[in-house]
Amino acid sequence: MERLTISLDTQLSKQFDDLMDARGYTNRSEAMRDLIREKLETERLKDWNEGHCVATLSYIYNHHENDLANRIAAVQHDNHDLILSSMHVHMDHSDCLEVAILRGPVGQVKSFANLVMSARGVRHGKLHMVPVEIKQVRHSPTTAEHIHSNPLT
Repeated sequence: MERLTISLDTQLSKQFDDLMDARGYTNRSEAMRDLIREKLETERLKDWNEGHCVATLSYIYNHHENDLANRIAAVQHDNHDLILSSMHVHMDHSDCLEVAILRGPVGQVKSFANLVMSARGVRHGKLHMVPVEIKQVRHSPTTAEHIHSNPLT
């Protein structure tokens, strides 16, 4: 592990300490590591369309609107190979929150997310991607081959 020393003016240091307290960090090093990871991911993902990712796609929609629930389900079925899991929450009599956990090529994940989020009636759509390296592994001759998704940051 490398040690870095940084200097901050008093106002910036106070704001950083307030952020740490609000997020529950117990030390500056872990808070700084998370900020650096977040910035690296943001920069990497700006124009990133190659490689693989794991992602969460969350969105809210009114299930009464123009057969929207069926249209979203059809898009999900057409892209079932990307979806690891999904959760559906009834927020009230009309609105539903869905969260899909995705894994796959970045371009396909972005295309799927755009199809869902651009559907008429979908609100508050948000895609969060983490770049990963995909590895096919077998731990022993008696176990099945499976996928490991190792984060790149």
